[in-house]
Amino acid sequence: MAGRWIETWEPEDETFWREKGERVARRNLWFSVLSEHIGFSIWTLWSVMVLFMGPEYGIDPAGKFFLISTATLVGALVRVPYTFAVARFGGRNWTIFSAVSLLVPTLAAFWVMEPGTSYATFVAVAALTGIGGGNFASSMTNINAFFPLRRKGWALGLNAGGGNIGVPVVQLVGLLVIGTLGASHPRIVLGVYIPLIVLAGACAALYMDNLRPVKNDTGAALEAVRDPHTWIMATLYIGTFGSFIGYSFAFGLVLQTQFGRTPLQAASLTFIGPLLGSLIRPVGGRLADRYGGARITLATFAAMAAATGVVIQASGNASLPVFLTGFTALFVLTGLGNGSTYKMIPGIFHAKALARGLDGEAAAAHGRRLSGAAMGLIGAVGALGGLAINLAFRQSFQATGTGTAAFWSFLAFYGVCFTLTWAVYLRRPAPVPTRAQLGYAEV
Repeated sequence: MAGRWIETWEPEDETFWREKGERVARRNLWFSVLSEHIGFSIWTLWSVMVLFMGPEYGIDPAGKFFLISTATLVGALVRVPYTFAVARFGGRNWTIFSAVSLLVPTLAAFWVMEPGTSYATFVAVAALTGIGGGNFASSMTNINAFFPLRRKGWALGLNAGGGNIGVPVVQLVGLLVIGTLGASHPRIVLGVYIPLIVLAGACAALYMDNLRPVKNDTGAALEAVRDPHTWIMATLYIGTFGSFIGYSFAFGLVLQTQFGRTPLQAASLTFIGPLLGSLIRPVGGRLADRYGGARITLATFAAMAAATGVVIQASGNASLPVFLTGFTALFVLTGLGNGSTYKMIPGIFHAKALARGLDGEAAAAHGRRLSGAAMGLIGAVGALGGLAINLAFRQSFQATGTGTAAFWSFLAFYGVCFTLTWAVYLRRPAPVPTRAQLGYAEV
């Protein structure tokens, strides 16, 4: 694929950054956010489509939960190859491809979204939408390469938050369609996104760049796989981002199934939690900067357990207002936890480099190398938490007709995450590098 390549890129050189680098990096950031945003919308498309699937579709709640679980699973799995695609094909080139490829699931859904379509066809099309979940991994890898260490936190937080907001936006589009035309016009939602996908691909082609110096580091990837901290952080990320994406997929369907909400009533509530969770993600990172990522993560899991207890009580009492309060709190807390857990990763690997006797730029370079490799894997495993949540809901509703049993399992897992955070990172914490050692000033 032909592309616009930058042969030399030195963001840590302050003169280079001031005269050229910052302008180019910011331009690539904005259009990366656009592509990732639409990717999240397409990935979570079936959280909206199931609201349009009334009795005439012949699909029970367990079948609908399986549809959204299929999309979640594929989205998690493709994050691994998408992480390495940027270095192989170039950030601009891959963004063009990953954006335009979203036309495939969107057009397929446009074609099949009507009563009488076989369930197997719906499952296949839901699987196709999973490719939107991979855009996060490639986008984060690409933007990570453009910014100097002292600016990465801001850039990655903005990139991730802008992408996550794609979840409530597609749900708001669904609400607008259901509220104005009723639940019999799902193709209008899809029609809205087709030109937006084309726009994202065109903008990537016109305004983004490839970085020649970016190379895949197979050795770092293998070292990250063998490091136990990669898997510990992946477990914590299951609890934060996995919860966010799993609840985003399932929220509207839970409201319809357990509380008897109409499609319009469910759609009018579904977007609120994902929106708040997306907007507050950068706050979690800032709090982690100030007070320590492990402390914020520990407090987040404690609060998530408390909020889950509220949801369990409301679920048992069939109290919709209390249920909504507890569930919305869960979304906010997952957003905080997303920011704090991702902030922990570079600090952990930098601290390990210091413990090995490295210092200065050598320690920073080693930490960047391993944390960059680990982030892709952690992001992929974390997204599998969304699959677990949707499968737990499916089993709970199939067995008991409510989501209460699923929430009990989530409460137990948050307890595991709380204990793991305390035992590994707070009981006998490893040396933590200062902000100055990490290469950027206090903000």
